Amino acid sequence: MMKQSQEKILNLISLEGKTAVVTGASGGIGLAVAKRLAEAGADIAMLDIDISESRHLEKDIQEMGIKAKFYACDVRHRSDCQRAIDAVIKDFGGIHILVNNAGVITRKNVVKLTEGEWDHVLSVNLKSVYLLSHIAIPLISRNGGGSIVNIGSGWGIKGGPDAAAYCASKGGVVNLTRAMAIDHGRHGIRVNCVCPGDVNTALLAEEAAQMGRDMDEFLTEASDRPLPRVGDPDDVANAVLFLACPLSSWVSGSVLVVDGGGLA
Repeated sequence: MMKQSQEKILNLISLEGKTAVVTGASGGIGLAVAKRLAEAGADIAMLDIDISESRHLEKDIQEMGIKAKFYACDVRHRSDCQRAIDAVIKDFGGIHILVNNAGVITRKNVVKLTEGEWDHVLSVNLKSVYLLSHIAIPLISRNGGGSIVNIGSGWGIKGGPDAAAYCASKGGVVNLTRAMAIDHGRHGIRVNCVCPGDVNTALLAEEAAQMGRDMDEFLTEASDRPLPRVGDPDDVANAVLFLACPLSSWVSGSVLVVDGGGLA
């Protein structure tokens, strides 16, 4: 009986036979998500503008016995997104899971922010979710449905200082998630959003540099929350796995905050 119960739980987590597309997969949260979904059995298509380390990262996942491949993609442009997804379909045969993770941050208020900086942040963080979803949703539907997980931010729910474009873009991701869940549930597609707090990645280090802050001091301040530490990419990857796998089969339109209690 115990063995049957364990097998039931494993089946609820399993992504065997599924193909997942993850954007911004060369490092940080995106790479952690790709590895976690691979550990659950999914084949992984990884999209990023920087694929300089792609062979090494592909090999790490392939050694799990999983099919994995990187595709160069500037997620700001429809032509790049279409080319990448076409290649994924050719190589993998279909798509079941899409994780829209690619993101950037510029720490400026609206007065200091240039129009070009605004456009860049909104294009990477928000427009890319539209572009990839626009292309992938008919393909996911064709396979009988699946899951889309958009990576938002705590600052998509609550504003933050000197991050106007970032807050606007992530707020857009949060509510776009809800709209997509309403529109595409009838296609068998669940759409959810994970909103991380401060996670120890290269993006957080870049944020500290933009503000002229010492990284160690910055991390100490970021640890001031009910669970007193900065997040790890695996913390977010675990939440994405939950929303991608059958455990969350009746969850759609949700916003899952993963921030150690920071917003509380």
